[in-house]
Amino acid sequence: MKITLLQIDKTDVPWVSEGFEVYEKRLKHYIPFTVQTIVFPKANRNKSFEQQKKEEAVLLLKELEKFDYIILLDEKGKTYSSKKFSEQLNKLSISGKKHIVFVIGGPYGFDESIYTKANDKLSLSEMTFSHQMIRVFFAEQLYRAFSILKGEKYHHE
Repeated sequence: MKITLLQIDKTDVPWVSEGFEVYEKRLKHYIPFTVQTIVFPKANRNKSFEQQKKEEAVLLLKELEKFDYIILLDEKGKTYSSKKFSEQLNKLSISGKKHIVFVIGGPYGFDESIYTKANDKLSLSEMTFSHQMIRVFFAEQLYRAFSILKGEKYHHE
């Protein structure tokens, strides 16, 4: 199984990039993990929120393959404890999912066409976080999940 994080736009916040890189490096010890960033043209930022979501969707859909298992990071998604999230990843692996793609949309969320294409939705909290900050939180939780599965001492319960 391999995991890809597909995201809209690079972050312009240095501490977000630095924090993400810490967990990205750690994850490579457990699983093939890649990050794919779609650059959304700045000229499109003047359009309505709905139009921006539609245009982001076109770009996202171009990157998704037929057999990808797509999980949206979305405030309306399922919430898990860290242990339950690790169990869910294990179930996906055992069930034969070869490529899991977690998707972070732009600042206004996802267009309906992306919701239709997705296999699942995951919420990391009932609170709302910026689409940039969620990268660090997600990477840390993904790392934590694999450390739990390996029985390592990173996670304390």
